Amino acid sequence: MYSALVVDDHPCIRLSVGRLLVEQGFGAVAEADNGTDAVRLAGELEPDLVLLEFSSPAIGGLEVISRLTRASAASKILVLTSELAVRYSMRCMKAGAAGFLCKTDEPEELVKAVQVVMGGYTFFPDSGHGAKRRHDAWAADPVLVQSLSERELSILQQLSRGMTNKQIADALLISNKTVSTYKTRLIAKLKVRSVVSLAEFARRNHLV
Repeated sequence: MYSALVVDDHPCIRLSVGRLLVEQGFGAVAEADNGTDAVRLAGELEPDLVLLEFSSPAIGGLEVISRLTRASAASKILVLTSELAVRYSMRCMKAGAAGFLCKTDEPEELVKAVQVVMGGYTFFPDSGHGAKRRHDAWAADPVLVQSLSERELSILQQLSRGMTNKQIADALLISNKTVSTYKTRLIAKLKVRSVVSLAEFARRNHLV
């Protein structure tokens, strides 16, 4: 019987997803409401499946995926999120996820994704899915977002949430100086003038 770990900061989501997994034959279903606890529990429990909300508090979603793959290499990671697939699905795949699903998809799609992933396959939407439905007044933004490395994206998200250099350094296990270097690099790379502008860019592109 398979085991699972559901990671989401909304209790109702964890409850509903947990129930669905039990209906699909999963035995033990553990829960975590943030990425830090998720990594710890994955290392302790080594679940067969991790259902992960991408917008994890404290640690960026891509960083969480990377840490999960190191903490429990055998666990299959299925990202279940409200983020846009066009921006994140391929990044999640490169980070080590086995599948990507939007919360707006029907429950039947989640069942299908779980079955596909547990069967040893990957489940990712067409990277162009939904792109035509969203008008983007900042045409260059998608190119800039795609140009960011996983670490740059993670630090951008945390800066945009108001975290200090020290908080980011502690969360990512890097030095304050390294965070400052990344901050300077992001300002130059995204062609903005300040951390406030970085936060505006992140919000505009649904990165936080």
